[in-house]
Amino acid sequence: MLKKIRDDQAGITLIELLVVITILGILATAVVTSGIMKAPGKAKVGVAVTSIASFETSLDFYMKDVDHYPSTEEGLEALWKAPDGADEWDGPYVKKPQFTDPWKNPYIYRSPSDRPGYYYEIISMGPDGKEGTEDDITSWMEEETTK
Repeated sequence: MLKKIRDDQAGITLIELLVVITILGILATAVVTSGIMKAPGKAKVGVAVTSIASFETSLDFYMKDVDHYPSTEEGLEALWKAPDGADEWDGPYVKKPQFTDPWKNPYIYRSPSDRPGYYYEIISMGPDGKEGTEDDITSWMEEETTK
């Protein structure tokens, strides 16, 4: 009688169990991989935001010494090497002359700024390498998100 009951019961075979485990493994790998693939992009954005903030601090020190911000023509390089006529320059104001963003594009620096109320602007063109697109990272970005 006991043998007959076991024959009538539906059960999961070892093959079916292995198929389910394999499918779950594939799904788990896909989820983990997609998270890992997004992480480098977020890390690069974080590096650009931090670099821009560091440039802003360096520009403030430059301004205190020289009494004006570097011109657009002098650029961020004025933080590393004294421009002509900057007699009060007391830099360098940055640890190393690294003026390219994580995507290997130069940071854009303008002074005076095209934006009303700003003395200068610093822009990373972001992952797409084009200025004026929504992936740009800017020196005024944090202020706009806190309003």
